[in-house]
Amino acid sequence: MKPVVLILDDEPAIGSSLRFALENDYEVMAVTKVEEAIKVLQEKQVHVMLLDWRLGGSDGLDVLAEVKSMYPQTSVIMMTAYGTIESSVEAIKRGAYHYITKPLDIEELDLLIKKALEHQTLYSKIRELNETIEKIKGYDQMIGESPAMRNVFSIIERVKDIDSSVLIFGESGTGKELVARALHRQGKRKDGPFVSVNCAAIPEALLESELFGYAKGAFTGAVGNQEGKVAAANGGTLFLDEIGDMPASLQAKMLRVLQEKEFTPLGSTEVKKVNVRIISATNKNLSKMVAEGLFREDLFFRLNVIPIELPLLSERKEDLRALIPYFLKKYAEEMQRPLPSLSQEAWDRLLAYDYPGNVRQLSNILEYAVAMAKGRVIVEEDLPISVRSENSLVTPASHSSAAIVPVPIGATMKEAEKMMIEAVLKHCEGSRKETAKVLGISERSLRNKLQIYREENS
Repeated sequence: MKPVVLILDDEPAIGSSLRFALENDYEVMAVTKVEEAIKVLQEKQVHVMLLDWRLGGSDGLDVLAEVKSMYPQTSVIMMTAYGTIESSVEAIKRGAYHYITKPLDIEELDLLIKKALEHQTLYSKIRELNETIEKIKGYDQMIGESPAMRNVFSIIERVKDIDSSVLIFGESGTGKELVARALHRQGKRKDGPFVSVNCAAIPEALLESELFGYAKGAFTGAVGNQEGKVAAANGGTLFLDEIGDMPASLQAKMLRVLQEKEFTPLGSTEVKKVNVRIISATNKNLSKMVAEGLFREDLFFRLNVIPIELPLLSERKEDLRALIPYFLKKYAEEMQRPLPSLSQEAWDRLLAYDYPGNVRQLSNILEYAVAMAKGRVIVEEDLPISVRSENSLVTPASHSSAAIVPVPIGATMKEAEKMMIEAVLKHCEGSRKETAKVLGISERSLRNKLQIYREENS
């Protein structure tokens, strides 16, 4: 893709001749009015702008100041037939990259443009390096200055270099895996592997072999020995996400890993030693599950040596001021679009929303907004309808605002359940985690029910 060069000169002949001279190496656009130039800047990422000093009724220096204020990444080269040392210094002070006098030397101008592009590349690399350093210092994508997040950062700093088990509590989308990765990357095990297992996403019949591996002949199709996730994490960190969904049959084997640092692959009698730190996460009340006999008490105490509680995004809304620009920049770069700003109405909507899906939902909302934006400013209409409407997603704590799902008289309990699940899944925009949370069931249970519905319809 060619670099974009925008020419603003009130003499059409100059713009045409410059476009002809430069179009082999650049994507060149020439305009004669300030309003036309601003429109181009709003719609495209302009790398270099050639700006005439005198523009009829407009002062080129005023236009320069406006452009650098709104689009600081665009390099501006001033052009004039009245060059003086004083005017050159003034242009540089106002933000111009350089200054060239008319009549223009095309070779000199081409060299200036290339140097401006090299300067942009170097500046971009320095900025990326500084952001990388800040990201490492700020625990990767965990952003926030709220007291709750400062407490999380403090705990990470204190326990990153020890091997004690950590149990991370938090609702879906609060960033539990980010905390686990930060503990690994910042700690003494950073050069070892980080292996993540979602206990709710793997069918119960496969979870044991996924975790502990299997020996040849352990089951039909086991044509050779297979290493599991526990062995793969040796020397590093094993992250067990949704640990509350681990079947009771596997909890004893995981307790053995924690207590004895050993395990036995499925279908084998060989005991294998392992050196691994266990970090777990859950959005369930494990203490209640222990009391109800649904989770082993001894495993809970082994996992819960160091608890970390992650706050809901609605409980730390002061962090939105930092999170929103972070995600806007992230998705603008991924989509190769200019960094957008937000209209005041869009800001107000985002600050007022409750985010039942927490930071993950905020991320999705801003990805959608960047994709939908027609210009350099995200307006209220660019936000998802769930944010623009008065009612947010239904959560278990807000049944009073829930939508009504009509069930016809004569429907069986099974048919009513199906209608309810399908309605909530649609309301949650296809998110199985949010749907399971609203319905008060596990994600595995939801997945099994949906599979049954698919089989019945096929």
